[in-house]
Amino acid sequence: MAQAKSKYYVVWVGKQTGIFRTWPECQEQVKGIQDAKYKSYESLAEAEAALAAGWQKSLRLSAKAKAAAAAGGGEANFNPDSLSVDVGCSGNPGIVEYKGVDTQTGEVLFYQGPIAKGTNNLGEFLAIVHALAYLKKRGSNKTIYTDSMTALSWIRKKEVATNLPRDKSTEEIWALVDRALQWLRTNTYENAIVKWDTKRWGEIKADFGRK
Repeated sequence: MAQAKSKYYVVWVGKQTGIFRTWPECQEQVKGIQDAKYKSYESLAEAEAALAAGWQKSLRLSAKAKAAAAAGGGEANFNPDSLSVDVGCSGNPGIVEYKGVDTQTGEVLFYQGPIAKGTNNLGEFLAIVHALAYLKKRGSNKTIYTDSMTALSWIRKKEVATNLPRDKSTEEIWALVDRALQWLRTNTYENAIVKWDTKRWGEIKADFGRK
């Protein structure tokens, strides 16, 4: 098995600032800090340069995202201090998995799957509710990004509209959906849930890269 590459985590705004060698060390510095600024790098030289340059320069958009923004005729104005979700679905219906990542660093914050049989829209819905619960548990009102208008509408209505039958093959995803609906109906939240603008910003940061 290939050894995982080392990463270097720069914290510009947090409990302590500097360069950290592991994600848990970095997370400890930024956890609970509403405006924390941090990012991972592949080499120590990159991390040192980024720390010296400051977060304003180091957290700028990628060239690809800038080009997409220019093509869209508007500013690339997503909030990097946010959480992004996306789904990987092998067939529709098919095997479903989803994850939530830190939009700023790309760090995977949660992952669910594989779920035996479901749809892309149900997976997106579950990912958003998972993100809401994840952030509420941490006392965070960060913005959540999704690229699914359908899932957004289901969140607002607190109900899902799908043709996926309830049977033995789909009982796993329906159990998760029922639990998510119960959470929505019994919890409040202040997080904005925003449609990711793929045309301006490129693929959502949680993208599974299977297109």
